Amino acid sequence: MATAAQSTGVGHVSRRNTLSGAFFWLSAFYFVYCARPEDWIPGLAYIPLAKISGLVALVGLLTSLGRTERRLRDLPKEAVYLLVMIGILFVSAVLSPVWRGGALSRTIDFSKVYVAWLLTFMLVTSITRLRRIIFIQTISVVMITAVSIVKGHSRPRLEGVIGGIYSNPNDLAFAVVLSLPFALAFLVAAKGLFRKAAWACSMLVMAAALFMTASRAGFITLVISGAVCLWHFGLRGKRLYLIAATGFFGTVLLFTAGQKLKDRFLAMSGEDLNSQVETSAYGSYEARQFLMRRAVQGILHYPVLGIGVRNFQTYSTIWRDVHMTYLQVAVEGGIAALVLYLMFFWRGFSNLRKLRRRRDLDTETKVFVGALHSSLVGFVVGACFAPEAYQFFPYFTVAYTSALAATLQKSEPALAAPLATISSEHSSAEVYASNGRSTPVTVLH
Repeated sequence: MATAAQSTGVGHVSRRNTLSGAFFWLSAFYFVYCARPEDWIPGLAYIPLAKISGLVALVGLLTSLGRTERRLRDLPKEAVYLLVMIGILFVSAVLSPVWRGGALSRTIDFSKVYVAWLLTFMLVTSITRLRRIIFIQTISVVMITAVSIVKGHSRPRLEGVIGGIYSNPNDLAFAVVLSLPFALAFLVAAKGLFRKAAWACSMLVMAAALFMTASRAGFITLVISGAVCLWHFGLRGKRLYLIAATGFFGTVLLFTAGQKLKDRFLAMSGEDLNSQVETSAYGSYEARQFLMRRAVQGILHYPVLGIGVRNFQTYSTIWRDVHMTYLQVAVEGGIAALVLYLMFFWRGFSNLRKLRRRRDLDTETKVFVGALHSSLVGFVVGACFAPEAYQFFPYFTVAYTSALAATLQKSEPALAAPLATISSEHSSAEVYASNGRSTPVTVLH
């Protein structure tokens, strides 16, 4: 008996170590994807860090399947929607009327998001782990913005300072906006003046980089996401100082780093184009109108499967993406892919709605639920002005909502037991009273 018990204990420790190792490598994958250290740390460009960390995390998960707290049968509907959408994109690539090889290669690259999504849901099984993953994403973006400002302060709109998902100024701005609510959540939840000051400075660096990108879509997304943040943390959380601080520092940044952004907005009128920045901005505005019309034409011609992932640049005739995510998904993947895309993100909002209705959340968890809501609202609005269908950050946000909902759901049976006891006692009291006895019924509080 002792040997069996010892064997069980050893097996439990082994499984726990395996899962901890898988989570470590998942954390490493998040850092590599979000911080892109190979772009700013010498020598790392020759090492495929993302592939290594992602592969090791996947192997760790596969070796522990059946022993994790969550099983594949526990996957929520949004996981199914994302998987089916990716499947449609593969079929679209194989049958693409534009460029099959390119579409297939790019679909394979995008499909990695499902591996990351699956790993996140299966391995992030506690509030502590969720907080750690969100911290990695947020601090990575802080580092990226700081490096971008230092290395590219003289480069127009910080374009190409960092490679990959940050090479385009609009994409960099989008990543900043989607991560700013998390930075604010860490600021609010931080203990001690030093930590709060560190997060406040980090947010200023992120905001400064966003203004330096002069991204109109990024700024619009910032306004929407910021308004939702202030509603959660400032008004509902009764932290009115956040509203005052946001107004003050926002005004300072607008006057010190927002001149190019202002010029790009004014250039949309097409009048008084006195600089190269204004002329370029107006040309971009006209091109976006043309690209939207061209995307609608593509949807009408290929409504079922679209033209293939990232093939719109070729189809557009001017080698540009359509600056609207929903049109991008529809023209490249077809209407069915768009429907699944919308259903996937709707599930993220559904998870948040259920979480916000709970009355048993502690203050810190409420703060992060508000941050997730702000980030997701910012994305669905900002997606109307930018081609962000294949950026991983929004999919990560939905994964966070799914993991958090599943984590809190497992505590419901424990809460249900006392409630069932109370309900049973109430029922007994009611039966007792219905027998016509004169003994008063005790009211339970």
